[in-house]
Amino acid sequence: MGAVSNLLDAKGRSVLTVTPDTLVRDAIDKMGSVSAGTAVVMEGGAVVGIVSERDVMRKVVLQGKSIDGVKVREIMSADLTTITPETSLDDCMKLITEKRIRHLPVLLNGSLCGIVSIGDVVKYLIVEKDFKIRNLETYISGAM
Repeated sequence: MGAVSNLLDAKGRSVLTVTPDTLVRDAIDKMGSVSAGTAVVMEGGAVVGIVSERDVMRKVVLQGKSIDGVKVREIMSADLTTITPETSLDDCMKLITEKRIRHLPVLLNGSLCGIVSIGDVVKYLIVEKDFKIRNLETYISGAM
């Protein structure tokens, strides 16, 4: 099974980031402009949290607050589970399932170098399995 570094090579390493003092309205605008459902919260070069559309719905909209007056720091998830580029995709699936999370920031020597979503992992694993199946079919049929 592949590693996170292989997945990042295929999907790219760009990550949408905001600061803790970013207004939720601005964070949502940034997420919408790149069709992202989440943003990593950075402060002083360090990852300090993650904010998602789900956080906005649960902690702002359903609480009757205005997204114009709330800062990201008030709703972000600060207890993060992170991975490294060497983490296996199998371990990613275990973390996502056990912790019931959807995104895993990827850190290399403490620096953000990517983000992996459950969708990214599933898509990559399907492509990887399809490749293996095609190779086995070719081998079995003797077409090599």
